[in-house]
Parts: sequence; structure tokens; C-alpha cells
Amino acid sequence: MRKSKKKPKDASLDIRNAAAKFPGVDEGTACTQSSFKIAGKAFLFIGLQGGRHKAMFKLKDSISEAEQLAKKSPDDFQIGSYKAGSSTWVTARFSDEKPLPKKHWKKWLDESHQLFSKATLKKTPRKSAAKKTTANKSAVTKTTAKKSASQTAAMAGQKNKKTRKKK
Repeated sequence: MRKSKKKPKDASLDIRNAAAKFPGVDEGTACTQSSFKIAGKAFLFIGLQGGRHKAMFKLKDSISEAEQLAKKSPDDFQIGSYKAGSSTWVTARFSDEKPLPKKHWKKWLDESHQLFSKATLKKTPRKSAAKKTTANKSAVTKTTAKKSASQTAAMAGQKNKKTRKKK
């Protein structure tokens, strides 16, 4: 009787489940990665890339810890070159056989979520401002639609002129 090799558990599953449990979180897709957002702002990107899992967290207080890990294991941890304020995106790469240690991802996930939840609370518009914004967006959409229609008609006219000249 053959022993079947048990496939390792998806190492990103616990991270995804923990991210989805935060209040007010929406899960979407950005490029080929899953994104976890609060108030429209992503605090975690996670998915497969190059045969391994890739997770991106936005960090502020844990940057020095991430930098030490990046020096020790540059293939597994990268510090982003893009900084927004005093926080930076950190990428961790891992496999099902060699998962990202829970002590790192749990701390980083909480920190990344907290950075965005604090930021979105500060920027939440008052009701009257929100109504104005919606009205402005509606006006912009109508204007853009009119411009697009006239631009499309103009382009069609140019193509017809080119076709007539070739004959």
C-alpha cells in the first residue's frame, strides 16, 4: 500500500482569514493579487507569484525589524522604495513548505490595518461634504461622457477622411 504525500496547507490562508475578520474590510483584486481594503484603501496585498506566496504590508513601527529580515534573507523580504509619510510597503515571500512565521505576519497585519483605519477615520468627510462630493462626481461624469462622445465622433470623421484619400 502506498503512502500518499499530504499536500501542505495553503500558507496564505491564515493571513487572509485574519485580514477578512477586521471590521469594515472588503476583499478585492489588484492585478493578480487579492487585496484587503478598509474604506477603499488597501492594507494587504497577497497572492501567488513565481511559485511562492507574496504578501505586502504597510509598516511604520516595524520597519527596523523588516529591514533586519531583508538583510538576512533578501529573497524573502524586501523593503519598498515608495514611502508615504513615515510608512513603507514591505514584501514577504514564502511557500507552503516554509510559511511566513505567525509572529511576523500577525504583528504586521495588525499594524498595516491600524495605519489605514486611523488614516481613514481622520479623512472621513462630514455628511454635507459627502453630498457635495457626490454631486460634483455626477457633474464630472456627465461632462466626461459628452466629451467622450464628441471625441469619438471626431475620430470617426478623421478615419473616414483617411480612407477616402487612399482610394
